[in-house]
Amino acid sequence: MMDQMLSAVIRAAEDKKAMDVVVLDLQGISLIADYFVICHGNSETQVQAIVTSIRKKADENKWTIRGVEGSDNARWVLIDLGDVVVHVFHREDREYYNIERIWSDAKVVESV
Repeated sequence: MMDQMLSAVIRAAEDKKAMDVVVLDLQGISLIADYFVICHGNSETQVQAIVTSIRKKADENKWTIRGVEGSDNARWVLIDLGDVVVHVFHREDREYYNIERIWSDAKVVESV
């Protein structure tokens, strides 16, 4: 189930040309989620398109979206799918916040 969700989220993001998609395995490191999916778009419009694509995929699969934050300004949008939390950044904000560095204890998932 988890691999299916991760694969679907990644495909939905990549369908909208999301850049540098990274999956971090947070199991045993954080109680927030088991996985973070991190990606970025090069404009607010692209960020919104990525977010919409992921939300549609979640709806198709009847996955509960626990919350979406940041979609108003489309600079850093967080989609909470429970065990999977998706971070969709604008390129500049991803470079600035660099959450991959903050969560450097997490393993990068190489293939889903």
